[in-house]
Amino acid sequence: MFRLVLDAMGGDYAPLQIVRGGILALKEFPEIFLYFVGDEEKIKPILDREASSLKGRYEIVHAPEEVAMNESPSRVLKKRNSSLYVGAKLVREGKADALVSAGNTGAVLAVGKFIIGAIEELERPSIGVAFPNPKGKTVLLDVGANVDVKPRHLVQFAVIGHTYAEEILGIKNPRVGILSIGEEEGKGNELVKETYPLLKETKLNFVGNAEGRDIFNGNFDVIVCDGFVGNVVLKASESLGFAILRMIKEEVSRSFWAKLGALLMKPALMALKRKADFAEYGGIPLLGAKAPVMITHGRANAKAIRNAIKAAMDFYDHHFNDVLRENLKNLAGEVLNKTKNGNSNNS
Repeated sequence: MFRLVLDAMGGDYAPLQIVRGGILALKEFPEIFLYFVGDEEKIKPILDREASSLKGRYEIVHAPEEVAMNESPSRVLKKRNSSLYVGAKLVREGKADALVSAGNTGAVLAVGKFIIGAIEELERPSIGVAFPNPKGKTVLLDVGANVDVKPRHLVQFAVIGHTYAEEILGIKNPRVGILSIGEEEGKGNELVKETYPLLKETKLNFVGNAEGRDIFNGNFDVIVCDGFVGNVVLKASESLGFAILRMIKEEVSRSFWAKLGALLMKPALMALKRKADFAEYGGIPLLGAKAPVMITHGRANAKAIRNAIKAAMDFYDHHFNDVLRENLKNLAGEVLNKTKNGNSNNS
């Protein structure tokens, strides 16, 4: 039985859409058990009304405090009666196998990193996003969990991204790059320049520097960067996507022929929307945490929550952390050992 904590109070549409997403998952996946964590007075009526046939498959864990979407991440560690803190503690104590939340991203990161924690072989967990491209997907990490990093951390991120691409996305021997301002070796800031030779020493399929365009053209399967740069890329990409959609709608509304053309193109446009819609894939994972942690969008609806639960199940079923441990040792063990105690100029 796969046991998952659902932060029922996180997100713009909590608790209704969050609980409904959990109900969808319970109906579809008989092998799961859910902990709905949050204000019992708000959660129980929804479950009584919509999930009476599922009793025994879930438990409500009362947590009266909520973490606001604009609240400082550090405050969640002091809110020990919040749904996030209580939920993360259930995972840390081994009572649950994974956590899903649509709450404050920084707060989810805080409990993921400091309550659940990273696997012992890893110094820092990382957030990875799988961007769609014409050939499949490109994993970019880190996109916000670690703003300041050292070269050895980027080497670890590369192994994490390799494992994500191979185990979860099914990309064999993924091509790994480091985000820079030019494809030639020697381009980039000091962090990139110091990390490049370390990545060359690993047994990863490292193919060099990746430029911004490579995130979307399919020439790389995994691209690593620090969390500051990665988060800027993520937010800019989201904003660009919304802007393009808005401009298309404006242009379509200008004439009958444009509307007719849009109608004919509707199947293709819907397929494109599914590739880019966060609700389709549920959320983004905190990679390297001791248990699967899925961070989904604050506007997540029931469908997105269901898909986030499914994604957490996939990480659990693939024994992601066991494979990651082996990859850290086999693909980059020598490099990481060399830089561990500052014995290298690249540490």
